[in-house]
Amino acid sequence: MILRKAGLLLVLVFTLLFAGCSNEFENIRKSGNTELIYKKGLEYYDKEDYLKAQTLFEQVLSSFRGKKESETLYYKYAYTHFYLRNYILASYYFKTAANIFSTGENKEESEYMSAYCNYMISPDYELDQTETLKAIDGFQAFINTYPNSKRVEDANKNIDELRRKLAKKSLAEATLYYNTKQYLSAITSYNNLLNDYPDITDREYIKYMVIKSTYDWAMRSFSFKQTERFNMVIDKYEEFVNKYPKSKYLKDIKTFYRNSKSKLKEINL
Repeated sequence: MILRKAGLLLVLVFTLLFAGCSNEFENIRKSGNTELIYKKGLEYYDKEDYLKAQTLFEQVLSSFRGKKESETLYYKYAYTHFYLRNYILASYYFKTAANIFSTGENKEESEYMSAYCNYMISPDYELDQTETLKAIDGFQAFINTYPNSKRVEDANKNIDELRRKLAKKSLAEATLYYNTKQYLSAITSYNNLLNDYPDITDREYIKYMVIKSTYDWAMRSFSFKQTERFNMVIDKYEEFVNKYPKSKYLKDIKTFYRNSKSKLKEINL
């Protein structure tokens, strides 16, 4: 019974404390005192109560325009969105802060964080990659603007990671073209991969798929197009063998090569 009463007392105490805190916040919010709202917003921010800080900052953003506190206010307001995982808004407000306070002490970090927020919402490779492209552009602009920044190394790492994601998406698209027998589109997509991502790890496999796609394309072509396309297979085979003489794909492409030679002989009889 004593323990039960003690438990009820604790619940009552916490309820009263919560109500008191809530009333304090509401009183500040409704006070109309911009200096107080700003000061308390900073206190909530320092306590990592970002939702309350954001609510108070929003109330006084326009009131502090042109004042010395304005940069800090806008900068921390952007961070409240970041910490609350509202990355789209955070990116927007960091970029806006960098533009408004173009000579401010937080400009470099705001530029980086704007790109980083887009990095945080970059989706899986199967989905639309608009945010991925925005993040890459943002990081690259940051590197160009601040080549000596301590954040350049991280920016480059993030770009590499995002580019691998884009390459993975492009490879999946090329493979889909091949699997649906759209061989010309597959060849174009595989070649674009090789050109756009010269450091891609699947380079040998992609070159193999270019040959395989070209061979299948030639086999299913009208006879008056086959001479040109089987010759393409032979040329690509020779390039591949010179580049990868011990490739695990050698057996397959030798078959493509021999069959292409045989087909050309039949055509030219």
